[in-house]
Formats: sequence, C-alpha cells, structure tokens
Amino acid sequence: MSSAVSAPVLAPSHGLSRAQVRLALLALALGGFAIGCTEFVAMGLLPNIASELLPGLYASSSASANAQAGLLVSAYAAGVVVGAPTIAALAARFPRKTLLLWLLVGFIVCTAASAVLPSFGLVLAARFLAGLPHGAYFGVAALVAASLMGPGNRGKGIALVLGGLTVANVVGVPAITLLGQAAGWRIAYLAVATLFALTFVAVWFVVPKQPGDPKATIRRELSVFRRPQVWFALGIGAIGFGGFFAVYTYVAPLVTTVTGLSSSFVPIALIAAGLGMTVGNFVGGHVADLNLIRGLFVFFGVFAVALTGLALTAQNVVGLLVFLFLVGAAASALSPAIQTRLMDVAGDSQTLAAAVNHASLNLGNSLGAAIGGVVVAAGFGYVSAIWVGLVLAALGILIAIVSVTVERRTLHRAGGLSLQQDAVLDRALS
Repeated sequence: MSSAVSAPVLAPSHGLSRAQVRLALLALALGGFAIGCTEFVAMGLLPNIASELLPGLYASSSASANAQAGLLVSAYAAGVVVGAPTIAALAARFPRKTLLLWLLVGFIVCTAASAVLPSFGLVLAARFLAGLPHGAYFGVAALVAASLMGPGNRGKGIALVLGGLTVANVVGVPAITLLGQAAGWRIAYLAVATLFALTFVAVWFVVPKQPGDPKATIRRELSVFRRPQVWFALGIGAIGFGGFFAVYTYVAPLVTTVTGLSSSFVPIALIAAGLGMTVGNFVGGHVADLNLIRGLFVFFGVFAVALTGLALTAQNVVGLLVFLFLVGAAASALSPAIQTRLMDVAGDSQTLAAAVNHASLNLGNSLGAAIGGVVVAAGFGYVSAIWVGLVLAALGILIAIVSVTVERRTLHRAGGLSLQQDAVLDRALS
C-alpha cells in the first residue's frame, strides 16, 4: 500500500482497442520526448550558447560564462514552477485533449522563439515562457494515461508518459547536441520545435477525447495546498530532486574540464545518464504501484551513493559513465514515486496535484542549477556541483522521513492506521 489516503482513479476508457490505447500512449510519450529535448538540450550545448550570447564574459572566464548560461536552465524551470499550478487550476474543467493541444502550441511558439531571438536576455525570457506549459502537459497527460491504463496501474501509466522524457535523454538530447555542435545551437532548438509540431499532429489524431472535471473550481483545486502532506511531497521533489540538476546542468564542462575529454564525448556522457533515466523511470513506476514509500527511501539511498561515487571518480572515464548512469537511474526512479505520492495525498484536486509535481521537480531543477552555478563561479570547480547535489539529496531524504513520521502520528491520533499500514511505515523508516 503506497499511502493511507486513497485518491480517486479514473475508470479505464471503453470502446478503444489495445492498439488504439498504445497509439494514444505513444502520442503522449512523444510530447514527453519533445519536452525532454527542450528542457535538457541546453546542458550539452551550454558552452556553445555561452560563447555566442556572452562572448565578452566567455573570453575572460569560460567558467563564469557557463555558469551564467546555466540561468537558461533555471529560467525554464522557473516557468514550469509558475505555469504548472496556474494553468492546472484555471483549466481543470477544460476537455483534456483540447488543453493538451493548446499547451503544445505554446511549446512550438516559445521553443522557436528561443532559437531566433538575438540576445541573452530575450532568449532567457523565451526559455521562461517555454517552461509555462510543461507541468500542465505532464499533469494532464498523466491523468489521461491513468484513464487509459485503468485502476491499479497509475504508476505504470505515469511512467509511460514520463518514458518519453527519459528516452529523450538517450536518443533525443545526444542527437540534438550533435546537431547543435555541428550546425549551431539555434538549429538545435528549431529541431525541438519541429518535434512539438509532430506531437501536436499525433495527439490530434490518436488521443481520445476526454472531458475535464466538471466539478473542478479554482478554489477546490487550490485547496490542495492546505494539506501538509502535499507540501512534504513537493519539498521532496524540489529539494531532493534538485541534487540531480546540480550535476546534470554542468555535464558538458564536467566532461571536458574534469575528465579531460573532448566535446565530442559529451553526447556519450548524456547517453549514459539518459539510459539510467530510462531504466530508472520504468523501475520507479513499477515500484510505485507495489510499495511507494519503501521505494522512495531506497531510490534516495542509491541516489546519494551514486552522487558520492561520481564526485570521487569523475576524473576517470569509466567512473564518469557508470555513476552518471546510476545518478540518472536513481533520480528518474524518484519521479513517478513522487508523482503518485502527490496524487495519493491530494484528495479531489487531481489535476493540480499531477501538475505541481513537475513544478516541484523543476523548482529543484532551478535550485540545483543555480546553487551549482554559484559554487562553480566561485572557483570551486565543477566537482563541487556534485557535492551540492549530495547535500540536496540528503535534505530530500530528511523531508521524506519527516513526512512519513508526521503521517503515522496523524493517523494514530485519528485511529485510522491499520496494522498493515503501520508496518509499511515502520519498514520505510527502518
């Protein structure tokens, strides 16, 4: 049992063949693939972007220029943080397919703008705007996937949608990084805008129509923030998951400066992390359906070990690749677990809960990238960003422990904790 609070689950859609369901899920995952590309492509092209948009600073200090260019990652994440709860609360009643299509239009326009705007400030603004639809897309897509998969498979449905994002880190981001290195980073962003256009066509044709929640109101959706366990879950994502982005934002200079390899090796390092993310995502989705809380602690433990290993062995090619894989796997396994946890504790505010998970993860994105940039710009080197990631992961574990402890005490006082639930929570804390 994943939580003492049982969230409503949509009944599976009727009248669709298995082939139609698979096509719909693939269309939703294609959107995740495109989002993964637009979110992460800056990591592999950070030096290229910095040298063009910040030429003076790059000439005097490439580390400072790379750190400032890392704000593009933070700006996108900030857009997610703002857009996820706002759009989800305002649009919970809208038909879900229609909402998905409009969100994809936003992605197309803003990603194309990122490619053509001339200055760092304008590109920074475009990256913020491109992040606005992110959380709402994943939130609504997760609800559609849950409907298609049926009860008892929410974690797997969420993992399928997120699977596009993780596969992007194996195939899309390395390929677009190579494209950007060869043809320029602006061409890379235009390629991502094309992916969003293809997703729009796919969703239009194969995703079934689904109504929104007719009972949803802005007030009801926002009432989710009165639940302490929602804040704990958001804190786990925002703080703990931030450890991943403290590392991933600076993969390119880590490879070239610390490991001492050429920039042509950056896509290989991204593939290693992306493979880990793909494996971790589907493992995390499966575990979330079996024992969410226990899995959350196990994944955080692996995450901490992997970050430590990467910090100690990043100078070695084998250590770099092995621990990048493990860092990606552990971090990605946390995502469906946190998403499912939020849906468990959100009550009726399912649309907002599904969306704000991505707000919290991208707050972690922004936090990790920003703090990592501070220590790098201060002259502590790129390995110091990994140690920042470990500190954030440790704080995420602490928040998870507090969350479970508070939940157990609350349920004990209410007399609503069964022996089975008590045993689950005891094992999670042991």
